[in-house]
Amino acid sequence: MALLQVNFFSECLLRTVQIRVILPAEGRVYGKEQPFKTLYLLHGILGNDTDWISGTRIARWAEERNLAVVMPAGENHFYVDCEATGEKYGEFIGKELVETTRKMFPLSRQREDTFIAGLSMGGYGALRNGLKYWETFGAVAALSGALILERARNSDESSKEFIWNRRYYTGVFGDLDRLSGSDKDCEALVRNLKEQEADIPSLYLCCGTEDDLLKQNREFAELLKELEVPFTYEEGPGKHDWDFWDTYIKKVLEWLPLEGEVDRISSGNVKRD
Repeated sequence: MALLQVNFFSECLLRTVQIRVILPAEGRVYGKEQPFKTLYLLHGILGNDTDWISGTRIARWAEERNLAVVMPAGENHFYVDCEATGEKYGEFIGKELVETTRKMFPLSRQREDTFIAGLSMGGYGALRNGLKYWETFGAVAALSGALILERARNSDESSKEFIWNRRYYTGVFGDLDRLSGSDKDCEALVRNLKEQEADIPSLYLCCGTEDDLLKQNREFAELLKELEVPFTYEEGPGKHDWDFWDTYIKKVLEWLPLEGEVDRISSGNVKRD
C-alpha cells in the first residue's frame, strides 16, 4: 500500500490544497487498461485529510480490495460552494478533484467505479455532492451524516459554540431563508432526481443508536422509502465516534461493488504453507 501526500493548485478554491491518496501497491498491475476503482472519502467537522488514516483501518481494507482512496481537506465548509468568499468546495469535490486525480493516477473514469463517502459533515458532503454530481458517482455512502439544515435555519447568533451559531451557518450556506429547496438541500436534490427519472446513485446510510444525529438519518431514510428510491440503511450500537466509523467504513466497502479480500504478505498477515 502506498500512502501519498499530494499538493496542487485548485481553481475552485483559489489556492494550493493538500490531499491524501491510498494506492494499492501489491498484487495486480494497474494502468490505462485496468484502472483502480476509486473512493473519494470526506472527513468531518474540525478534521482534515489525515483523519480517516489515523482513525480507521481504511488503508488496510482498501489494499485488500484493490481500491484507491482519495481524501481531501474540506476544512469546516460542509463541502458546498460559498457565495461570500467565492470558494467552490462543492465543485471542487464533484468535479475538479475527480478530474485532477484521474490525470495524476490510474483511476477509472467510469461512473460505476467511482464512489463518494464521508462521516458527519463529510456524510452530508458525500450525499449532497453525490446527488448533485450524480453523473460522476455511481455510489454514495453517508456515515452519521450531518443532515442539519433545519438546525441551521433555526440557529441564532447567541451561541458561543461556533457550530451552533447562525453566523457560522450563514457563512457556510449563505442565506439560510433560501436554503430549503436549494442545491444544498439533500431532500430537494433527491426529489428532483426522482422527478427527472435520473439514474440516482446507489445509496448507503448508517448511524449509531446513541448518536445525536440518529433522528435526522432515520428521517432521510424514511424519505427515500417514501420516494421509492433504492437504498441501504443500517443502525448499530455506537456514538458519534471513531469506534463506530471504523466498524462501518468496512461495511461500506463490503457494500460497494469491489473485489473480494486479497491476501497480502505483511507484518500482520503472513501466510505459511
